[in-house]
Amino acid sequence: MVDYITVIGGGLAGSEAAYQIARRGIKVKLYEMKPVKFSPAHSNKDLAEIVCSNSFKSNLLTNACGLLKEELRKLDSLLIKIADNTSVPAGQALAVDRDEFARQVTQTLTSNPLIEIINEEVTDIEEMAKNGIVIIATGPLTSEGFAEQIGKLTGEDKLYFYDAAAPIVNKDSIDFDIAFYGDRYSQEKKKDETVEEWKERLANTNSEEQSYINLPMNQEEYEAFWKELVEAEVVTLHDFEKKEIFEGCMPIEIMANRGIDTLRFGPLKPVGFDDPRTGRRPYALVQLRQDDKQASIYNLVGFQTNLKFGEQKRVFSMIPGLQNAEFVKYGVMHRNTYINSTKLLDDT
Repeated sequence: MVDYITVIGGGLAGSEAAYQIARRGIKVKLYEMKPVKFSPAHSNKDLAEIVCSNSFKSNLLTNACGLLKEELRKLDSLLIKIADNTSVPAGQALAVDRDEFARQVTQTLTSNPLIEIINEEVTDIEEMAKNGIVIIATGPLTSEGFAEQIGKLTGEDKLYFYDAAAPIVNKDSIDFDIAFYGDRYSQEKKKDETVEEWKERLANTNSEEQSYINLPMNQEEYEAFWKELVEAEVVTLHDFEKKEIFEGCMPIEIMANRGIDTLRFGPLKPVGFDDPRTGRRPYALVQLRQDDKQASIYNLVGFQTNLKFGEQKRVFSMIPGLQNAEFVKYGVMHRNTYINSTKLLDDT
């Protein structure tokens, strides 16, 4: 019997597993196919790459997400510890500088003498299983070859759906004659405030204390944007793959196709804001969330998309304040693969 545990996959789950095993004095062989091979959604060579939203959701203890994170802190979770270290302003949520987060996870694991990182794609589970305990932590972005191996092991058809990521823009390219900083409800004029008092309060608010950049739209601007969005060209997926969309991370163009007002009751809802230029609630509002520690790049909240890159530039530049936007990264759609765990797990 070997004196180590094998972990396959250096994403979030695999990185945490390797850390926790080593913390207990056991050697680990951690297999990660990057940078030898990348999935369509990956771009960073480091471990624990965050490919979708940089938000880990609520930090509030009155929220299930926040309570889970607090339990993980008490259990010495590596990922939550580094997420706290690399956090960026995001209101009541825990959001991170995704590149710095991955860098620190990689640095921690590579410097641990009990962890050996092997950069190659695993294609034979059974052979590895002959050498002791194997943890499969490849996650939903597992390679096609390894997904076939998992299918043979589980004897079940794999489940999958499509997920998407949102584009990221350079802050310096945003028009701040239109855009303004602020969190939901903090920018509304209070009932007991005069217009002059409200504008003075906004002017004296430190932008660093605010989590989001906000882009207000009037009805004419919104309807013109919506029309171009629903008519824009999307990337065609393989014909043999059925499009199963994850409702929790739906491409914005699919959401828009459900009705002209759908976005105004979803990611573009204007509730909790007054436009500093007019003193009135905007018809719709786009929010941008900080994506790095330096506050130099921001992602478009809720703008997961499968539009062609040129269409993303054309259509999203119609949003007031983004007319000269410099896109650092475009949104992409990718396939997530899962096992049918309800049929595969028993009581223990």
